[in-house]
Amino acid sequence: MKRRTVSLLWLPASVAIVYLASIAVLQGADNQPPPEDVESLRGSEPVGEVPAAPELKKYPKERVPMDLQYVGQPPLIPHSIRGYEITANSNKCLTCHALENAKSARAPGIGISHYRGRDGKILADVSPSRYFCTQCHVPQANAKPLVPNTYEPVESLKKP
Repeated sequence: MKRRTVSLLWLPASVAIVYLASIAVLQGADNQPPPEDVESLRGSEPVGEVPAAPELKKYPKERVPMDLQYVGQPPLIPHSIRGYEITANSNKCLTCHALENAKSARAPGIGISHYRGRDGKILADVSPSRYFCTQCHVPQANAKPLVPNTYEPVESLKKP
């Protein structure tokens, strides 16, 4: 019985033919003008020009901080936190409010209680149970209460 073998010399030649054919097809597709209703993400800037970087955004207090209503109340956030990322790997709040950054950012540092573990020991970094700021702290808003109430702050926090 005769065995037929295919020469391996044909393999590189066939790959080269397929490659050259695909280049020809792709070059033909590039010569067509783009549709009128498609807009680039960079807007009207030409490809060769790089637009100037936007100014560094600072987050000043947008509102005067509201008074606390009870002892131990988490302070309200007096600025917008829209777009802040707080995930297991990143916490935008700590860039200004971590104790090592607060002075240079001219922001209030987070309380020492946030550096205590559940067992009461002082930790080198923010406690995992206090890491997700917005589970206690919320942006302040001058909004009408959703439910009417007759709540009064404790005597020690009332202004004279």
